[in-house]
Amino acid sequence: MNITCIEELRLLARKRVPKMFYDYVDAGSWTEYSYRANEADLQRIEFRQRVAVDISQRSTTSTMLGQPVTLPMAIAPTGLTGMVHANGEILAARAAKNFGIPFTLSTMSICSIEAVAQATQHHPFWFQLYVMRDRQFVARLIERAKAANCSALVVTMDLQVFGQRHKDIKNGLSTPPKMTLKNMINIASKPRWCRNMLASPHRNFGNIIGHASGVESIDAMMAWTQQQFDPCLSWRDVEWIKQRWGGKLIVKGIMDAEDARLAVAAGADAVIVSNHGGRQLDGVSSSISMLPLIVDAVKNQAEVHFDGGIRSGQDVLKAIALGAKGTYIGRSMLYGLGALGEQGVTCALNIIRNEFDLSMAFCGKTEVAAIDATILRQDICR
Repeated sequence: MNITCIEELRLLARKRVPKMFYDYVDAGSWTEYSYRANEADLQRIEFRQRVAVDISQRSTTSTMLGQPVTLPMAIAPTGLTGMVHANGEILAARAAKNFGIPFTLSTMSICSIEAVAQATQHHPFWFQLYVMRDRQFVARLIERAKAANCSALVVTMDLQVFGQRHKDIKNGLSTPPKMTLKNMINIASKPRWCRNMLASPHRNFGNIIGHASGVESIDAMMAWTQQQFDPCLSWRDVEWIKQRWGGKLIVKGIMDAEDARLAVAAGADAVIVSNHGGRQLDGVSSSISMLPLIVDAVKNQAEVHFDGGIRSGQDVLKAIALGAKGTYIGRSMLYGLGALGEQGVTCALNIIRNEFDLSMAFCGKTEVAAIDATILRQDICR
């Protein structure tokens, strides 16, 4: 199969993944303005093409938090990945390991921390932490991440309350999903997905069920989850997490310069400029429009990473040019996973690296460290 771009993976995933799980991936909150803006604002940024520059020796390698990477990019934490494709988190982690970039496992993953660690032979990966009211559960998650050889902890700050996504409501996506006649017919029309899921031992939330107090079933988890996301989350909690974790700490969900400074003061080694893929507050600015302001606010006190709307290697290049030290892909990875499993994730990564490499060359750059805003039309990116 000759796949040439992320959009082709998206279209194939839409055919192969049950509608409720595909729409979970491909949706934003309310009007989806911010979801669309993430992509649209990236597309509006234009390059300055340069010629007669020796570009024969090029490298896309870089580092993120001191870790060597083959491309300045990581796989973002995404919930329900194991419902897009059976064993989804394991497959994505394996693809990232072989490609040479970090994989970030979500608290709300289907495959557990331990299952991913075992499947990747305890190769270091990153773990994303949601701060629940039950701080003992949070502490246990941190200890489990240490035991699994996780090399960085990503604390997501923008899910104190849930954004409303109309598609999820209409599809009956809940915990557990509502098996209406319409949903059952749609699932039955995806035989490849069904075969893979039936063969997998991972069909529940592996980081929570059997680990949170009193949560031994999917029904118990539904009630537990509704009560656990903490609206009282503060920077003091980040300080507590940093002290307990002791390793590299990344704070995700930063969309304001003042919050970026507060995150650094609380101990963040990196901040991720992210509006949660447009899935939380609709009407908030695109991630790329806020990136330069946050880079300026942090002033090299921590790394600034970027998440939101990346569908190509050119998008990665634009974010790096505007000051990001690293970038993240969520939906682009999930499209590949839903389309072709592990092979699809690898395909997505290769597409993005190839586009990044060629676009970097056309802009007259041969290494990531040399990329800056001079490769962009300044009247466009202001």
